[in-house]
Order: sequence, then structure tokens, then C-alpha cells
Amino acid sequence: MKSDPSSGAGASGSIGHVPRPVRALIALTCVLALLGPGEGIAGARDLGPARAPDPGSLEPSIVWKKIPFGPKRRQQTAAYSKRHYGERTWELSDPRVVVEHYTDGTSFDSAWNYFAANVRHLGEMPGVCSHFVIDTDGTIYQLVNLAVRCRHTIGLNWTAVGIEMVGTSDRQILHRKPQLRAALHLSLWLMARYGIELRNVIGHAESLTSPYHRERYEEWRCMTHSDWLHADMKIFRRKLKRLAVRNEVPIGPPPEPVDPNC
Repeated sequence: MKSDPSSGAGASGSIGHVPRPVRALIALTCVLALLGPGEGIAGARDLGPARAPDPGSLEPSIVWKKIPFGPKRRQQTAAYSKRHYGERTWELSDPRVVVEHYTDGTSFDSAWNYFAANVRHLGEMPGVCSHFVIDTDGTIYQLVNLAVRCRHTIGLNWTAVGIEMVGTSDRQILHRKPQLRAALHLSLWLMARYGIELRNVIGHAESLTSPYHRERYEEWRCMTHSDWLHADMKIFRRKLKRLAVRNEVPIGPPPEPVDPNC
């Protein structure tokens, strides 16, 4: 049987006179049909948007050495929070900031004993404390549960995790490789666990320019410390950024320091 020339196709289904653009479209459709789901024309698989890694895979080795933090100290912390932040609670929920400190001492034991003693500071209770202390050899000690507020940075205790490093200066710690490495990995894990942005990993000396800083006592509003100066924290954050990129931890937007008007 002969095909009808006006039909454009014979009985066998062969293509007759079809415009070139249409033929190209048909060929492309056939190629795409042969490729597996999620593959492009070159066969490359589309992985979709990058996902943050499992925080558990980034958790460094941590040694628990709890300080006493019973009901009395928790009540003191809740009362402190009411006075300084306007909310009566001892709980730390969804922290947004990590604050780096150094102990201004030479041993872990001296720091632990001071935090455990719960002595009055600036005329108020509770005493100061930190969630973590990193010894000179890089051992990370956890002193306080991350669901509990610690008094370590005026204006930020309501939303900040505190990391102390045994030492007497920023520069000393920057040149102490095991300790610095531990601090970077601990900070990275906290970033991944809580979605904390790189710009909110700060030194104590940078506390006043944090957008999260709040302090109801006018006489305390501009109080801060000199540990981990901005210049040294730039070095720390640069190293932390490289580590975050390597581990696919989101780093967030560039910093936007706040003028504290102090």
C-alpha cells in the first residue's frame, strides 16, 4: 500500500516532510526519554540543593565534668535573667551566639573550681560559669548542660553558649595548635547543631556589637571584657570558615556589627 503524500507519514510510521525545528524537538524528546530520572542531557545527576551535614557527625570528643547546678543555682539564674533580660527562666533555648573566652589562668582545675564555687560576681548571684572549658592539650570539658543558661557574657547570657580556653591571652591560644583545633571543631559543631551563623561566633570583647546584646541595667549596658579581641577573632573566624566550608556547614551572611553607642 502506498502512502498518501498529503498525510506526512506512511503506514510504517516513517516521518515525511517535517520542518527542521520540529524534527530537532522530536529528537530531543527521545533523548530525554532515554535518560534516567534526575539526569541532564550529559547524564549528570541533579543532586538538588546542598544539605547541611548531620551535626552528630561533627561532634568532637567531649569529657563531662559537671559543676554543681542544682535548684538553688537555677533559681538564682532565673532571677538574674528577670533582672537583666526581663524574663524569669534559667533555660537556654535555641541559642544564637557562641562566645569565645580565655580563663586568664594556667590550669583547667582552677577554672573548674571557680565556676563550681558559685561565688557572687559584681554583687549578684549566681556566680559566673561557662558551658565548656578547653584545656591546653585540647581536651574539651563540658561543665553545664546546653539547655541551661550560664553567666559568662553580660547582655548575651540569654542566648549564648560560652566556651572558655585555659590561657592568658588570645595570641597564646592561637599558637597552641591542639587547643585551637579543639575550639574550632567545638564551635563548628555548635554552629551545625543550632544553625548559628559564623558572624555570631564572637569574642567576649565583641559582645557590645552583637545584634543579640541586650541589657536592662544601664550601668552594665556598656560593660565587656578584653578577651578575644576583634583582630584575633578575625583570624579565628577565618579558620572556622574554612572548616565550615570543608564540612558543608552553612556560614550565613557577612557580619553587620551594631553600634552600641557606648
